[in-house]
Amino acid sequence: MQTRDQKYGAAIFKQVSNLKKEADTKGKEGKAYTDSYGSMAHKLPVLIRSAGLAQALAFVEARGKDEHKDLLDHLARVVFSDESSNRSALSQQSRTTTQLSEYMRLTHEVMAALVWYKRFAQSVLDVDASAAST
Repeated sequence: MQTRDQKYGAAIFKQVSNLKKEADTKGKEGKAYTDSYGSMAHKLPVLIRSAGLAQALAFVEARGKDEHKDLLDHLARVVFSDESSNRSALSQQSRTTTQLSEYMRLTHEVMAALVWYKRFAQSVLDVDASAAST
C-alpha cells in the first residue's frame, strides 16, 4: 500500500513529465511555459501561507496566466484523486467548507502536493528556485 506522498509523487511526476514532453516540441515558447509553470510551483506555497488557501487560489485564478491555471488544474486532480477535477472544484471546496478542521486538512494536502511540484519543477523542468522568486 502506498502512502499519500508516494501517490502524490507518482501522479505529479507523470503530469510534469508529460508537460515537459509537450513543451519540448514547442521550442522557446514551450520553455517559457514550463518556466512560468515551475515558477508558480515555487511561489504558490508562500502565497498560501501568507494569504490562506482560498485567497491564494482565487488570486491565481483571477490574475494568473494559463500555465498557472494549468498548475491549479493538475493540483486539483492530485489532491482529489480524480482526473475530472479542476481548479474550480478546488477553489469551491476551499471556499465552501464549513469546518475549520476540513479547511486545514485541505490546506495541508495542497501544501504536501506542492512540495512535489516544487521538486519536479527543479529536477524535470529545470526551473531554478532562485529564478522563481523574480
